[in-house]
Amino acid sequence: MPTPRVAEVSRNTNETQIRVSINLDGTGQQRLNTGVPFLDHMLDQIARHGLIDLQIEATGDLHIDAHHTVEDVGITLGQAFAKAIGDKKGIRRYGHAYVPLDEALSRVVVDFSGRPGLEFHVPFKRAMIGAFDVDLTHEFFQGFVNHALVTLHIDNLRGENAHHQCETVFKAFGRALRMAAELDPRAAGTIPSTKGSL
Repeated sequence: MPTPRVAEVSRNTNETQIRVSINLDGTGQQRLNTGVPFLDHMLDQIARHGLIDLQIEATGDLHIDAHHTVEDVGITLGQAFAKAIGDKKGIRRYGHAYVPLDEALSRVVVDFSGRPGLEFHVPFKRAMIGAFDVDLTHEFFQGFVNHALVTLHIDNLRGENAHHQCETVFKAFGRALRMAAELDPRAAGTIPSTKGSL
């Protein structure tokens, strides 16, 4: 029976206190409390569409704004993901997904390359989604990439509603993660790289 791919990571700074618990081989169960309701909604997309069990508790300096909380949740989630996926033996490594929501369509491609890289191309139609500053979407993914050590390409191909644009990105991200992290029965525990390591 495969070793459970789980991790728990805490991050405590003067700005935020965050705890993330993750199971890469879950069923999409989640318990989310970041203090940023729209972020919780987006994290729910990752859990449900990635079939990742996810628990996140965060307390941050929201009296200033949501920037530190959103960025640090991305960082801590990235750290937890890197810890849970381990040596990457037997994973598919690459994942991609196209996800529509009404008029919006996004594509996300991920590579568990061991190198951080983000290409983020999302022309949001407005600056705010309710009380959520759309600039923080980039900060979340940059934090994740830097600490999960993945290459991530995010493209919103079309969309007129900023909520739809953002939601398709997070849904596609969850689906791409699921594909890339999946254990390939044909790989027989090998590292998916000609270098022999990732």
